[in-house]
Amino acid sequence: MIIKGKVWKYGDDINTDVIYPGRYTYQLLSPEEMASHSMEDLDKEFVKKVGKGDIIAAGKNFGMGSSREQAAKCLKYSGITAIIAKSFSRIYFRNAINAGLLAITLPEHVGKIEEGDIIEINLEERKIKTPKGEFEIPQFPKEVIEILNDGGLIEHTKKIIRDGG
Repeated sequence: MIIKGKVWKYGDDINTDVIYPGRYTYQLLSPEEMASHSMEDLDKEFVKKVGKGDIIAAGKNFGMGSSREQAAKCLKYSGITAIIAKSFSRIYFRNAINAGLLAITLPEHVGKIEEGDIIEINLEERKIKTPKGEFEIPQFPKEVIEILNDGGLIEHTKKIIRDGG
Protein backbone atom coordinates (compact mmCIF):
# COMPACT_ATOMS: atom_id res chain seq x y z
CA MET A 1 0.00 0.00 0.00
CA ILE A 2 1.38 3.39 -1.04
CA ILE A 3 -0.29 6.62 0.04
CA LYS A 4 0.74 10.02 -1.26
CA GLY A 5 -0.89 13.22 -0.12
CA LYS A 6 -0.79 16.74 1.27
CA VAL A 7 -0.26 17.21 5.00
CA TRP A 8 -2.59 18.97 7.44
CA LYS A 9 -0.73 19.71 10.68
CA TYR A 10 -2.22 19.88 14.17
CA GLY A 11 -0.79 19.91 17.68
CA ASP A 12 -1.18 17.89 20.86
CA ASP A 13 -4.36 16.61 22.51
CA ILE A 14 -6.71 16.89 19.53
CA ASN A 15 -9.85 15.39 21.00
CA THR A 16 -12.76 13.62 19.39
CA ASP A 17 -15.06 16.59 20.08
CA VAL A 18 -13.10 18.79 17.68
CA ILE A 19 -12.52 15.99 15.17
CA TYR A 20 -16.26 15.26 15.03
CA PRO A 21 -18.39 17.57 17.19
CA GLY A 22 -20.52 15.76 19.75
CA ARG A 23 -23.68 17.58 18.66
CA TYR A 24 -23.80 15.33 15.56
CA THR A 25 -23.13 12.03 17.34
CA TYR A 26 -26.70 10.81 17.60
CA GLN A 27 -27.87 12.00 14.21
CA LEU A 28 -28.09 9.57 11.32
CA LEU A 29 -25.89 11.28 8.74
CA SER A 30 -24.62 10.05 5.41
CA PRO A 31 -20.85 9.72 4.94
CA GLU A 32 -20.89 12.99 2.96
CA GLU A 33 -22.72 14.81 5.76
CA MET A 34 -20.33 13.38 8.36
CA ALA A 35 -17.36 14.53 6.28
CA SER A 36 -18.80 18.04 6.10
CA HIS A 37 -18.41 18.37 9.89
CA SER A 38 -14.82 17.06 10.12
CA MET A 39 -12.63 19.29 12.30
CA GLU A 40 -15.21 22.11 12.15
CA ASP A 41 -14.68 23.19 15.77
CA LEU A 42 -10.91 23.32 15.30
CA ASP A 43 -10.33 24.34 11.69
CA LYS A 44 -13.27 25.88 9.79
CA GLU A 45 -11.32 25.74 6.49
CA PHE A 46 -10.49 22.03 6.72
CA VAL A 47 -13.54 20.67 4.88
CA LYS A 48 -13.25 23.30 2.16
CA LYS A 49 -9.62 22.48 1.39
CA VAL A 50 -9.02 18.84 2.29
CA GLY A 51 -8.53 16.54 -0.69
CA LYS A 52 -8.75 12.86 -1.39
CA GLY A 53 -5.56 11.19 -0.24
CA ASP A 54 -4.55 13.90 2.22
CA ILE A 55 -2.76 13.08 5.48
CA ILE A 56 -2.92 14.51 8.99
CA ALA A 57 0.25 14.96 11.05
CA ALA A 58 -0.30 15.67 14.74
CA GLY A 59 1.30 15.78 18.13
CA LYS A 60 0.71 13.52 21.09
CA ASN A 61 -2.56 12.00 22.23
CA PHE A 62 -4.48 12.39 18.95
CA GLY A 63 -8.10 11.31 19.34
CA MET A 64 -8.32 11.64 23.11
CA GLY A 65 -11.79 11.91 24.60
CA SER A 66 -14.84 9.84 23.86
CA SER A 67 -14.79 6.48 22.15
CA ARG A 68 -17.16 7.30 19.30
CA GLU A 69 -16.11 5.85 15.98
CA GLN A 70 -17.52 8.80 14.01
CA ALA A 71 -14.34 10.75 14.85
CA ALA A 72 -12.34 8.32 12.71
CA LYS A 73 -14.95 7.76 10.03
CA CYS A 74 -15.58 11.45 9.33
CA LEU A 75 -11.89 11.98 8.52
CA LYS A 76 -11.87 8.99 6.21
CA TYR A 77 -15.04 10.24 4.49
CA SER A 78 -13.47 13.68 4.08
CA GLY A 79 -10.60 12.19 2.07
CA ILE A 80 -7.94 11.64 4.74
CA THR A 81 -6.10 8.37 4.14
CA ALA A 82 -3.63 8.42 7.03
CA ILE A 83 -2.88 10.08 10.35
CA ILE A 84 0.68 10.28 11.62
CA ALA A 85 1.00 11.33 15.26
CA LYS A 86 3.44 11.28 18.16
CA SER A 87 0.83 9.16 19.94
CA PHE A 88 -2.84 8.24 19.78
CA SER A 89 -5.47 7.56 22.36
CA ARG A 90 -5.70 3.79 22.38
CA ILE A 91 -9.36 3.56 21.39
CA TYR A 92 -9.00 6.16 18.62
CA PHE A 93 -6.10 4.21 17.13
CA ARG A 94 -8.26 1.08 17.02
CA ASN A 95 -11.29 2.96 15.67
CA ALA A 96 -9.13 4.39 12.89
CA ILE A 97 -7.87 0.95 11.85
CA ASN A 98 -11.41 -0.48 12.06
CA ALA A 99 -12.58 2.33 9.74
CA GLY A 100 -9.79 1.56 7.28
CA LEU A 101 -7.87 4.72 8.17
CA LEU A 102 -4.12 4.24 8.55
CA ALA A 103 -2.81 5.46 11.93
CA ILE A 104 0.97 5.64 12.33
CA THR A 105 2.72 6.41 15.60
CA LEU A 106 5.96 8.27 14.82
CA PRO A 107 7.07 10.18 17.95
CA GLU A 108 10.62 10.97 16.84
CA HIS A 109 9.92 12.33 13.36
CA VAL A 110 6.40 13.79 13.15
CA GLY A 111 7.86 17.20 14.04
CA LYS A 112 9.82 17.14 10.78
CA ILE A 113 6.61 16.93 8.75
CA GLU A 114 5.20 20.37 7.88
CA GLU A 115 1.77 21.67 6.91
CA GLY A 116 1.40 21.50 3.14
CA ASP A 117 4.21 18.96 2.60
CA ILE A 118 3.51 16.29 0.01
CA ILE A 119 4.60 13.01 1.57
CA GLU A 120 4.53 9.37 0.59
CA ILE A 121 3.83 6.45 2.91
CA ASN A 122 4.93 3.03 1.70
CA LEU A 123 3.65 0.34 4.05
CA GLU A 124 5.42 -2.47 2.23
CA GLU A 125 8.83 -0.76 2.60
CA ARG A 126 7.84 0.68 6.02
CA LYS A 127 8.96 4.18 4.97
CA ILE A 128 7.61 7.72 4.95
CA LYS A 129 9.24 10.00 2.39
CA THR A 130 9.08 13.72 3.24
CA PRO A 131 10.88 16.84 2.01
CA LYS A 132 13.05 16.61 5.16
CA GLY A 133 14.01 12.98 4.79
CA GLU A 134 12.88 9.41 4.82
CA PHE A 135 11.70 7.80 8.05
CA GLU A 136 11.05 4.21 9.05
CA ILE A 137 7.61 3.35 10.37
CA PRO A 138 6.66 0.55 12.75
CA GLN A 139 5.75 -2.88 11.43
CA PHE A 140 2.00 -3.53 11.44
CA PRO A 141 0.71 -7.06 12.04
CA LYS A 142 -0.45 -8.75 8.84
CA GLU A 143 -4.04 -8.79 10.15
CA VAL A 144 -4.02 -4.98 10.46
CA ILE A 145 -2.66 -4.63 6.92
CA GLU A 146 -5.45 -6.92 5.69
CA ILE A 147 -8.10 -4.80 7.47
CA LEU A 148 -6.64 -1.61 5.95
CA ASN A 149 -6.37 -3.15 2.47
CA ASP A 150 -9.99 -4.31 2.65
CA GLY A 151 -11.22 -0.81 3.60
CA GLY A 152 -11.95 -1.46 7.28
CA LEU A 153 -13.04 -4.15 9.69
CA ILE A 154 -16.59 -4.54 8.40
CA GLU A 155 -15.46 -4.99 4.79
CA HIS A 156 -12.68 -7.32 5.95
CA THR A 157 -15.19 -9.45 7.89
CA LYS A 158 -17.52 -9.58 4.88
CA LYS A 159 -14.61 -10.77 2.74
CA ILE A 160 -13.73 -13.52 5.21
CA ILE A 161 -17.35 -14.71 5.31
CA ARG A 162 -17.67 -14.49 1.51
CA ASP A 163 -14.45 -16.48 1.06
CA GLY A 164 -15.62 -19.15 3.49
CA GLY A 165 -13.56 -18.33 6.55
